[in-house]
Amino acid sequence: MTTGSEWQARVGRAWADEWRRTDRSFAGLTPHLLSAIADEPGERVLDLGCGAGELSLAVAAMRPGARVVGVDVSGDLIAAARARSVGGAVFHHADAGAFVDPDGQPDLLVSRHGVMFFADPPAVFRHLAAMAAPAARMVFSCFRSPRENLWARVFADLFPALEPEPVIRFPAGPFAFADPAHVECCLSGWRDATFTPVDFQYVAGGGDDPVADAIGFFSRIGPVAARLAALDNPARAAMQAAMAGVLERHLQGGVVAFPAAAWIVRATSDRSDR
Repeated sequence: MTTGSEWQARVGRAWADEWRRTDRSFAGLTPHLLSAIADEPGERVLDLGCGAGELSLAVAAMRPGARVVGVDVSGDLIAAARARSVGGAVFHHADAGAFVDPDGQPDLLVSRHGVMFFADPPAVFRHLAAMAAPAARMVFSCFRSPRENLWARVFADLFPALEPEPVIRFPAGPFAFADPAHVECCLSGWRDATFTPVDFQYVAGGGDDPVADAIGFFSRIGPVAARLAALDNPARAAMQAAMAGVLERHLQGGVVAFPAAAWIVRATSDRSDR
């Protein structure tokens, strides 16, 4: 489970430092999400959990007349988004569950894998529906099951199973929205949800030494990063050497890549002019 406080600290800093490689990992998914967004009307766009800003900037580029706003709980990620922005999008360091844009109500809400970390999803989505324009549309992506995402379990044999996490009503994390029935329960204030499956290649390593690049990536990003950080230097080096042996088996065409699976979810706000 990844908490909001972790995104404001260690996890957010890592993703801000690694935004080029995290954008690369989603490169096979992003065009599908942008295509879905392009089908929707909207001139005031709000990007939820915008991270380092790639989706916000891409939406702004394809809608030059629109106002695009990105929000994220990580100050480090917002700083990265602002640093790479050349205009076209505005970024706020804010919690999506409390944010209200003083410049107007969004009529299109979007997110690339930024909605699975809400501590209380129904409350956040209810707030979003209330602050958005009547009949606003929402388009977001989220991972399907871990079984369909090899990148998340490729090192399972190297790391002992974690202790069971405490049972909470809405566990936050990368696979929190894998089950469409659960997502529909979370979408308070929204109706007519649709789920489109998208399969893509999750690229973890490239460049002159793709395996070393992938080790560097997984040492900062993903399910084993925190566990590697907890090891002393000799143990960490030994584990990374073992990881290299696993990654070699997934090197093809100059990249280390894994099958990945996501949903693209669309919904309409229940709020209307009536």
